Amino acid sequence: MGVSLLVQITSIYYPVLAAVGVPVNLVTIVILSRGKCGLSKCITRYLLGMATADLMVLIIDVIIRSIVGMYFPLSFFTITPVCSVNWAMTMAATTMSVWFTVGFTFDRFVAICCQKLKTKYCTERMAGVVIVTVILLSCLINIPWYFTFESVYITDNQPRGCTWTPSFLTSPSWTSFELLTFTVTPCLPFVLFLLVNSLTARYIIVSGRVRRLLRGRNSGENGKDPEMDSRRKSIILLFSISGSFIALWSTLVVYILAERILGAEFIADSDLPTISLMLQVLSTCTNTCIYVLTQRMFREELKNVVKYPVNCIVKLIISLKH
Repeated sequence: MGVSLLVQITSIYYPVLAAVGVPVNLVTIVILSRGKCGLSKCITRYLLGMATADLMVLIIDVIIRSIVGMYFPLSFFTITPVCSVNWAMTMAATTMSVWFTVGFTFDRFVAICCQKLKTKYCTERMAGVVIVTVILLSCLINIPWYFTFESVYITDNQPRGCTWTPSFLTSPSWTSFELLTFTVTPCLPFVLFLLVNSLTARYIIVSGRVRRLLRGRNSGENGKDPEMDSRRKSIILLFSISGSFIALWSTLVVYILAERILGAEFIADSDLPTISLMLQVLSTCTNTCIYVLTQRMFREELKNVVKYPVNCIVKLIISLKH
């Protein structure tokens, strides 16, 4: 029996995703660390956290778990304890990536809709507190995943491979744990994104009408409103990032709900689990594209980063000629 089309696609998809995603996120981290993108330190911290978490997901999940597991089945990473640690780290990194995005979304909601709270909450220090809290809780919540696996086979007295333990598949405690973790990521963030973005959009529409009305009555001006222009740029970035998350994670959310409501047997022969995971890891590469499309100063910094090695090579060639 031949290899299925979806398996062939994934064997190409994951290496390409890693080849693109790892350098893209590294460049994003370098650019944001320079602090020359015209973004506040608060926003920069969240975006740096998101890029770092996305890079971790690419390295741990895409490269080590998927690519190495696919092409090197007898590597060090297929030893059962290592495989178990890798899965727990994958879940922790994914949780961080998602909740950093939630933190960023809520921070922008407060900055736009809650002016009295803005000065206290939307600060670099508070962003640091949120990021550290997310890291600690993500690691703590996902530690039990290590104990959910057993070996598939023994080679040279070494346990190899990872498969679910019988107790994980049958125990009510493990079932509750699995339901809790998948509620925390991604179901709850999915709901929060929809709720916060709808509230933000409603506030923008109402406040925009009021500002236009007041400006028209007080000064008769029809020109640009600097405050609304600044707010609009922030909204484009916010809605682009959260909208990308919703679009790419929606298939996984549907899969989780279908599995819970209809049962695992109903979708056992479906390609939905594989497709949903492919879309989910794609979200690790989309934020940089969003920054390039929505942030002019980020585009300028990206050009400088790309030009730097080229200029160095040109200077080296010129110096060697002389």
